[in-house]
Amino acid sequence: MPSRRVARTLPPIALAALIAARCAQPTAPGPFYRAPSGHGAGRPGHVIRSEPLAGAPPGSRAWKILYVSTGFDGKPVEVSGVIVAPTLPPPAGGRPVVAWAHPTTGVSDRCAPSNWPTFFDTIPHLPALVALDCVVAATDYEGLGTPGPHPYLVGRSEALSVLDSVRAAREIEKAAAGTRFVVWGHSQGGHAALFTGQLARDYAPDLTLMGVAAIAPATELATLLRADLVERAGRILGAYCLWSWSRVYGAPIDRIVETSSVAVIDRVAADCLESDEEGYVAAFDSLTLRSDFVESGAYEAEPWKSLMEENRPGRSPIGAPIYIAQGTDDPIVRPAVTADFVQGLCGRGEAVRFEKLEGVGHTKAARVSASSAIGWMADRFEGRRAPNTCSRDW
Repeated sequence: MPSRRVARTLPPIALAALIAARCAQPTAPGPFYRAPSGHGAGRPGHVIRSEPLAGAPPGSRAWKILYVSTGFDGKPVEVSGVIVAPTLPPPAGGRPVVAWAHPTTGVSDRCAPSNWPTFFDTIPHLPALVALDCVVAATDYEGLGTPGPHPYLVGRSEALSVLDSVRAAREIEKAAAGTRFVVWGHSQGGHAALFTGQLARDYAPDLTLMGVAAIAPATELATLLRADLVERAGRILGAYCLWSWSRVYGAPIDRIVETSSVAVIDRVAADCLESDEEGYVAAFDSLTLRSDFVESGAYEAEPWKSLMEENRPGRSPIGAPIYIAQGTDDPIVRPAVTADFVQGLCGRGEAVRFEKLEGVGHTKAARVSASSAIGWMADRFEGRRAPNTCSRDW
């Protein structure tokens, strides 16, 4: 429960939301998320285990899966996720696959989306994807649900988890997944989608990438994480990144935050982050993070500077059509940063459809743009010419 001091400073509605968030925190993942000894070293995409998952949209069925991927260190790792597929007979050649890359949920094992009872509500317009006869592969990413730290905003780790989820879908016989896929992600998932596009050809030549849809993607990490310190949700995301990278890369967190903040970051890292219609709802531990908890210039110092650059998307070509949507009232992923990123893609000859979502903030961007994004993805599967807005003045 919140301290009396914190409770006195919150209006009743905000306090009620925080109490609800604390009560709604998911439980620790069960034994499904732990691979039997010796079963985690198979080929990438191999399904270690699967089980039916109740609650799928009408006309579909779903499976929770545990599959093999490649970790941030290059070694085999187990990753969990969910596969959703229509129940109707599949077309010849198999169904196209939409690989969903989820936004930030946290860095604790409890925060794996497949571990949430509301999982099917976390993918925008999921019934529409089912109606289009698509298979949906939704990874939890490395280290969420499964053992080991979650490499938060580590592009290669995210991308390989996504690509191997598509391979895993092909191992679920009743899903009838084909080799053609698009990747669609929001926020952290937008970051993952862009890296998936960059790595698909080399890592998964057995799959055919038809397009990349990134909604409010995290791109210039140093710029965004520095600017986001003025927002409480932004401070939470920054805490997740520092906590994760200190464990994944061994980056010294105590050199860039004061000692008293390290313990707060550890507590924040144990909480899951859930989005609602108005913003992010997190537990009480985040309330004590100050806007100056990261030292000025920290992200320009090594090793953080090089790590930010390593995990900045856009350094390698994608070579497939790209759809990017960005809310104009987004305080987390700044519209100007995304616009600059899109201009960089255009300058390198990528085919980009860029859509500005007027008056839309961060958490609503995926749902507001979902109809447009899904229509764009359906056109990619139909082989229609991809629209390109690069010549427009934004």
